[in-house]
Amino acid sequence: MFRTALRNVLAHKARLLMTVLAVLLGVAFVSGTLVFTNTISGAYQNSSAKGFDHVDVAVTPGFQDAEGDRVGKPHELTDALLDEAAQVPGAASATGVVQGFTAVADKDGKLIGDGFSTRGGNYWGADDPRYPLVSGHAPKGEGEVLIDSRTAKRTGYEVGDTVRLSVDGPVLTPRITGIFTTDDGNVAAGGSLALFDTPTAQALFGKTGTYHEIDVRAEDGVTQAALKAELDGALPKDVVETTTGQRLADDQAEQIARSMSGLKQGLLVFAGIALFVGTFIIANTFTMLVAQRTKELALMRAVGASRRQVTRSVLIEAFVVGAVAAVSGLVAGVGIGAGLRSLMGTLDAPVPDGPLVITPGTVAAALAVGILVTMLAAWLPGRRAAKIPPVAAMSSVHARATTKSLVLRNTLGALFSAAGITVVLAATTMDGSDGQAPMGLGAVLLIIGVFILTPLLSRPLIAAAAPVLRAFGVSGKLARQNSVRNPRRTAATASALMIGLTLITGMTVMAGSLQKSIDKMASSAIEADYVVSMANFNQLSPDVAEKLEKLDGVTATSPLRDAPSRIGGETEYLTGVNGATIGKLTDLTVDDGSFTVGGTDVVVDDATADRLGWKAGSTFTVAYEDGQKQQLTVAGVYEGNEMIHGIMVDTATLAPHQPDPLDMQVMVKTAGGTSEAAKDSLVKALGSNPAIKVQDKKDISNEIAQMVTLMLNMLYGLLAMAVIVAVLGVINTLAMSVFERSQEIGMLRAVGLDRRGIKRMVRLESLVISLFGGVLGIGLGVFFGWAAGQLMGSKMATYELVLPWDRLAVFLALAAVVGVLAALWPARRAARLNMLTAIKAE
Repeated sequence: MFRTALRNVLAHKARLLMTVLAVLLGVAFVSGTLVFTNTISGAYQNSSAKGFDHVDVAVTPGFQDAEGDRVGKPHELTDALLDEAAQVPGAASATGVVQGFTAVADKDGKLIGDGFSTRGGNYWGADDPRYPLVSGHAPKGEGEVLIDSRTAKRTGYEVGDTVRLSVDGPVLTPRITGIFTTDDGNVAAGGSLALFDTPTAQALFGKTGTYHEIDVRAEDGVTQAALKAELDGALPKDVVETTTGQRLADDQAEQIARSMSGLKQGLLVFAGIALFVGTFIIANTFTMLVAQRTKELALMRAVGASRRQVTRSVLIEAFVVGAVAAVSGLVAGVGIGAGLRSLMGTLDAPVPDGPLVITPGTVAAALAVGILVTMLAAWLPGRRAAKIPPVAAMSSVHARATTKSLVLRNTLGALFSAAGITVVLAATTMDGSDGQAPMGLGAVLLIIGVFILTPLLSRPLIAAAAPVLRAFGVSGKLARQNSVRNPRRTAATASALMIGLTLITGMTVMAGSLQKSIDKMASSAIEADYVVSMANFNQLSPDVAEKLEKLDGVTATSPLRDAPSRIGGETEYLTGVNGATIGKLTDLTVDDGSFTVGGTDVVVDDATADRLGWKAGSTFTVAYEDGQKQQLTVAGVYEGNEMIHGIMVDTATLAPHQPDPLDMQVMVKTAGGTSEAAKDSLVKALGSNPAIKVQDKKDISNEIAQMVTLMLNMLYGLLAMAVIVAVLGVINTLAMSVFERSQEIGMLRAVGLDRRGIKRMVRLESLVISLFGGVLGIGLGVFFGWAAGQLMGSKMATYELVLPWDRLAVFLALAAVVGVLAALWPARRAARLNMLTAIKAE
């Protein structure tokens, strides 16, 4: 049986090629994803481990628990603690570490890095072992700075140049006194690192006389664990926490692995979709191969082969095909992984240096996926073939689908579909994340149900195309009949395309609706002409709001300032605003009371008011972060949204209780409204700072739209794999159908249908099947997009469904194009059949 199976594989090489390609693409996607994520993760982990080479034990501040009216905040690491740490037995040295966001501009004034990985810190003493100098000398005073060698190479900065940078808003222009090397993973990944002397760094990062961390080096022969034990005994336990350098490296490696797991899972989902679609092709291929070899299998049964042996022979064929596809897919996947890593470098997202990581797990996964998927898809056709009685098979009267089997299939499909719709509809009534899992389950059930019902749905939907097909004469009529002749085959072919278009359509509907909702939210909630914020969403210095308030042409400004407090024994964040102007800068619907902020009067968003049981006129006692208490009155309750919410308190009331006030953003209204001139004046007033964004409502909407569009384009690219696999399925089905119908095509040629008519018949058949899958996919996609929107709408008051009719038309046209292209080779093959040879074919 093994030799027979191998001969069959070799005899049907061309027919099995598309199946190999379908499995190959899915395996390549899986293995490529694993290679890429393992390589990136490994590079970051190696880089982070090097970053802790100079840390044996890290001393960090403990956190005061929030109790009663006391706001929890970290303790301070003072010079006294630094000296104590340096003097414990086994300590060779102790270094005070100060760090924070530092935006560095290139020579064109543009921000280096992505805003999140642009960091700053302190250079310890005259010779900091953490950062070996390549050239120049250590910085002294606020007018001097060091930059890393990678940033210097990318930007062309040299020792002696002046660089523009910002920590929390105001622009600084220190002189570069030196360039250093570092193993910092953020720098290796495209970020930047600027170093000041310790007093300057402490002043810039709000840590005057204190540190974010104390790094202690051990003497030779002293282990990290022993040094940690000495530090634990010498330093106050409630004030500091100690962690070994190895533990820090392990924790960071684990954090990197977790952050990469989301990307890995997302990519593997799409690989799974491609494999799922490929399963239809494999099952289709083996069903048709088995049907074409019915007499051969019957003869094997007649000469003594058992049912199990017949099934086994089909599975052996599937194993060989799957093994070839899996090995080829693994090789292709390694290339994809390497290509994706290179692509990140060209997209300004470089990663640390490191080798390409191909783990045994990746190899095993690729082989297992390719072989198992192929064998599982081939098992049912093989089992079905083994059940055919030998005499019936030899007489070509083998079992067709009985009425009982069709009733069972349709009943099962209806039950799955009904269950899926019920679960999805139930999920739309849930709150946010609670409904995600049920909705995912409902979507899977509905897709399975529709797939089972597709043979039943194919007849009425394809019949609806009959008036159009009649225009093509005999070819059109034959194409319609061929499409419904074997509804199971048509259904399996169309379902592959249906799944891809379902996902694409659903995501497009969700993205369009989300963008519309964000536009509506920005236009309805904000009356300010501009919103000023940091490029990395960090906090702004209060100097920014003060500068803008004094600027000519500015009529109103207000910061949005976060401040922790204690209310009723729980931590609540207050939002500091300019009470006199906030009403002019926002347009929020007031449900209760009035929108009055000033003195002890505050306004509260509806969600917070409901949670705390407040209404207009309610009073409550707040404990500020300095421990002082005050009674405040709720003047009004407004409808909050994702952009503006919280307990709004006048900054004049809040500021005396804030040791370090910082603003999240500043809202600005100008005399002439939005204009390029007004925007330029704001930018110049802030020193043309690369770290600060000045945005109008359109800019805010476009920034979010850009993120949504980028994500959508990435998803389109990933789902294109499933569509490509679906195209291969259509080609495969048509090619094998042409082979199966060789005698019929020969007869049609003999009775007068010319080659052009044969080509037209095959093309129209492909077009009908593709459009059938397209209509089902778009219909399901719209339903899922609506359902997901209902779920999001529970958290977004401005959400509304938007159907992108233009894109839906493009998707339907894409399905038609798929059908036309997929039919090119099978149609040409059908037209070139020799009619006499075809008529004699069995």
